Amino acid sequence: MTTENKVTIESLDHEGRGVAHFDGKVIFIEGALPGEVVSYASYRKKPAFEQAQIVNLYRAAPMRVTPKCKHFGVCGGCSMQHLDARAQVAVKQRILEDALRHIGKVKPENILPAIYGQVWGYRERARISVKHVIKKGKTLVGFHEKRSSFVADMQSCEILAPKIAKLIPLLAELVSNLSIRDQLPQIEVAVGEHVDALVLRIMDTPNHADEALLRAFADEHDIQFWYQTKGPETIKPFYPLDAPELSYSLPEFNITMPFAPSEFTQVNSAMNRVMINRAIRLLDPQPNERIADLFCGLGNFTLPIARRGAQVLGIEGSDALVARARQNAAHNGLQGNTEFMAMNLFEMTEETFAKLGHFDKLLIDPPRDGAFELVKSLGADNAPKRIVYVSCNPATLARDAAELVQRGYILRSAGVMNMFPHTSHVESIAVFDKPSSVGLTQSES
Repeated sequence: MTTENKVTIESLDHEGRGVAHFDGKVIFIEGALPGEVVSYASYRKKPAFEQAQIVNLYRAAPMRVTPKCKHFGVCGGCSMQHLDARAQVAVKQRILEDALRHIGKVKPENILPAIYGQVWGYRERARISVKHVIKKGKTLVGFHEKRSSFVADMQSCEILAPKIAKLIPLLAELVSNLSIRDQLPQIEVAVGEHVDALVLRIMDTPNHADEALLRAFADEHDIQFWYQTKGPETIKPFYPLDAPELSYSLPEFNITMPFAPSEFTQVNSAMNRVMINRAIRLLDPQPNERIADLFCGLGNFTLPIARRGAQVLGIEGSDALVARARQNAAHNGLQGNTEFMAMNLFEMTEETFAKLGHFDKLLIDPPRDGAFELVKSLGADNAPKRIVYVSCNPATLARDAAELVQRGYILRSAGVMNMFPHTSHVESIAVFDKPSSVGLTQSES
């Protein structure tokens, strides 16, 4: 650490850090909020910027609150618990608008009202690290510490689903008593509506005593253990084998979505339902339309679109997810107006896209890298009249928005969805129309 300096915080960056200037440099300060006067100590210095943490807070912002979690500041799972939850949403909206303006050089005609839900106990998917520390004589189960590979010494977690959060110290005790405690580096959490699954990443074979302890723990706490010995393809249930299937539901569409612990689902199922409702209202699928759901996963958007009567083609890069999507379509009686195929959407070309046939509308939900090659492949002759783009990275959304606008689309609207409260993660949605589709309706709710 270096000598303290005192600065006034001007704004927040995309990672939730306070931004200030000192001696010609930009200073990014963890835990600082706009309007605050703080002193800081730098832990990383570069010619144009420094990264730092607060040493003293001389003037607090009105939006500052006391973090609910006693591990905040040490655990790296959250970065914004010191900021009022409503203000977090406003900050994320500004991050989205700034990215569109500065990166994409575009501005939406309308800002959608932000959507948000519960701010605690929402996280139903997580990868939790495990480390048996001989010097401490204990096993640690939790997220990594900030800027560290060390596992935080946690007794609880305020953002995990409450039942799973309560298991953290109990899991630490359980692992301590296993013969393979040094060969179990990770537990993956998958919460379903009828079962909670914990996937143990094991590097050695549990003995009979270990398995007896695991069975007793599963029975006592009503969870299901799975084993993972190598890659995701090795994940298999251990106990109980007669547990209900992992699934989540979309009641507004009368849809149930089974999934495996290794398959991607949103970490916040309540917000996922709200997000899907908004996306479907904005997309406004009609029975006579052909729509593509790109980066479709296990059918999270595909099946609700199909339930509205449209013909839907879902495309995903993973053969396993495509197989799951087909199963889910059949499970919900929607195989008649859905089709799925595996394709690398990051290598899409205009010729390849044209071979897929005409689409009236698109829904795009890419990973953080965005969908640049895909949006570049939309030719003038077969361009869909509306695109609803769901994004988990404002920077790549802004880049792709610039390309779409250059190709003749109008950025009708954009807004944030607070899928990950207390973190800097920004989930957003944007709507693009061709000028000829000006008559299309669009809900702003």
